[in-house]
Amino acid sequence: MDGPPVPNDRRRLLPRATLGFLQLRPRAPELQLLHRWVDSWAGLGLITAGLPRRGWDLQLTQYGDGNWRATFYVTGAAHSIVGGSAWEPTVWRAVQRAGWDALKHAERNL
Repeated sequence: MDGPPVPNDRRRLLPRATLGFLQLRPRAPELQLLHRWVDSWAGLGLITAGLPRRGWDLQLTQYGDGNWRATFYVTGAAHSIVGGSAWEPTVWRAVQRAGWDALKHAERNL
């Protein structure tokens, strides 16, 4: 019988839960608060620091038209295996969507 998650399990679920909730439209006050926290350079730093611990490298490119492409690659695979990629008008949205795709990709391949 499975018991409640131990602290390590909870820590592993935090990036997935955060990125998952960021995919929802911020209608509820709690989601608006989450977006105010993470839709910033500081929030971007949290995501970009957390996903490498889960086995993902980030490539981030700004284009002249003001759009951003974020691509997460499997760490150590010479950036040949894409886990998630997104093209968005804001850097944090691109990283959030690409990170969410990378985590979903990892889950499908377990």
